[in-house]
Amino acid sequence: MKNNHINYIELYANNLETIKTFYNKAFGWEFTDYGTDYVAFSNSGLEGGFEKRDGKITNGALVVLYHKNLDNIKTKIIECGGEISKDIFSFPGGRRFQFIDPTGNELAVWSDILN
Repeated sequence: MKNNHINYIELYANNLETIKTFYNKAFGWEFTDYGTDYVAFSNSGLEGGFEKRDGKITNGALVVLYHKNLDNIKTKIIECGGEISKDIFSFPGGRRFQFIDPTGNELAVWSDILN
């Protein structure tokens, strides 16, 4: 994995079982469930996942970058005019945060749990 490269993409879905069936049958994607609100996909060219959301989905994708040092890149994002929308939190296998760029796009940055 390389710092500052797109490493993962998250999409939103109202029904994870329906979305898994669709992408598996249509494209052959494979899935790993992580609880009731998240499913990761593979065999798609770029690893990613679906997060369960209630209500209407208006912006259905979250681009996730990788960086070895979350604290350093978080500071740099703020210094460059970005705004933290979700502070650093842990998840199985790593930690991440989300930010809003100067034009309003929301992205995330993650790191391995050991970093």
